[in-house]
Parts: sequence; C-alpha cells; structure tokens
Amino acid sequence: MNSRADDIRRRMMKRKRERERMEKMSHNRLFSTEEERHGFDRIPSYDMGPGEGGHPLFKKEVFLFKVLASACLVLIIAIIFRSPSEKAETFQQYVKHTMDQEFQFAAVSDWYENQFGKPLALLPAKSADEETNQELNPGAQYALPASGKILEDFGDNGQRIQIETGKGADVEAMDEGLVHFVGMKEGFGKTVIVQHADKSETWYGNLDKIDVSLYEYISKGAKVGTAMDSTDGIKGSFYFAIKKGDDFVDPVQVIKFE
Repeated sequence: MNSRADDIRRRMMKRKRERERMEKMSHNRLFSTEEERHGFDRIPSYDMGPGEGGHPLFKKEVFLFKVLASACLVLIIAIIFRSPSEKAETFQQYVKHTMDQEFQFAAVSDWYENQFGKPLALLPAKSADEETNQELNPGAQYALPASGKILEDFGDNGQRIQIETGKGADVEAMDEGLVHFVGMKEGFGKTVIVQHADKSETWYGNLDKIDVSLYEYISKGAKVGTAMDSTDGIKGSFYFAIKKGDDFVDPVQVIKFE
C-alpha cells in the first residue's frame, strides 16, 4: 500500500516538474530576443528610459571636463602671449606658425565667395561701390603701399625693394587680406605680413609704427603702419616685398611705381 502511495507521489512530482519546465520555456520564448530564438547570444541594448542615466556613450562628467579643459587652455595661451619672457616667445612662435599654416583665412574666404557668391559673414563684405569700381577698372587691382621712389632694387637682395617716402608717411596695404604676422623679421626690421586670397603675401618692413593687429582682416589701402624716418630726419623709407609660395617676386613686375 505504501509502495503504491509512493509511486503516486513520484508521478505527481514528475508531472509538476514537467509543467514548471514547460511554463519556464514558454516564458523565455515570450520574452526572448530575435537573436536568442535563432540560437545566438543576446545583443546588449543601449536603450534606456527616462531617468536611467542617458546613453552610455555620452558621459556628462567627461563632457564638462573637456569644456573646462578647453577654457583653461585658451586662458593659458592668452597669458603666455602677454608674457614678455624669452621662454614664452618660443611657444608664441609655435602657435603663430600653426595658425599661419593651418588656417588660411583669406584663401578660404575667396573660395567661399567664388562658390556661394557672398563673402563669409565673419569677414567684412565689399560694398557695391567697391565692386563696381573693380569691374570698371580691372587693371587697378593693387594699391601703392606709399608714394615715393625706389631707393633699392629687388636685384640688390632678391627679396625686397626699399621705397623712399616723406617723413612719417603712411604705409598702406597693397590689397585686402589677413594680417598673419606682426613683429621683427631679419633683414626687414619691424614688419607686417598680409596674406591675400590667392595665398600670396605682401611684406611691409622697416616700419616705425604698426597700426594693425595679428589676424586682423584689412581692406585694400588700409594703413598698416608708418615709414621709418631717415637718418637726416627729412625723408622716410620702408621695405616692401611680395612672396608667392616659397619665393619672393619683384614688386615692380606687379605694381607700377613712379
């Protein structure tokens, strides 16, 4: 009798386990992914609901740290550029060189204007009168840096010419462009270099005073500085050069001097 009762209990336990196993399989099938139904591992999901911390690839703390680090870097560079020490000068030259080589603002502006018909909003737009004058006078592409005679020819040094002016005469930009150097240059003294849309450069050296700032966009004929007075104090003079690529060219071939 006991044997029969034990046998019945075993059958009931077996059916119970079988029923639980079937229910578990049915539940897994109901909530399984498409990958699991075909025998593959579940692919992790990055979908999260509201309040679950956002996307795991975006971390708010890291983003705020990068913003803070960028602000600190700009502040450090600004402090270094205001420092008069010799150690800071090396870093200043590196930053200036990087800006000169990597950011061709004048060239980019010219490309943008050719493609879309209007200059970049960050750069001053040409007025209608200026555009009309250029169309009526296509040969008047460049403005003379200053009125005066040539004291030193291009052939004397292969880089520049020396122009005689009146005492304290203004030196003006030959064409519009971006000021990408302000400082001392060997053989030129106190110098301003302007980069133009065709990537050429005009150099204005031997200046007594500079009236433009680094990375300032200036128009044609804008005053870049004042010519250095001569030793007799009666006249003045400055150096002028045009550089295309790695070579200097004779300014007389581009501009007609008196």
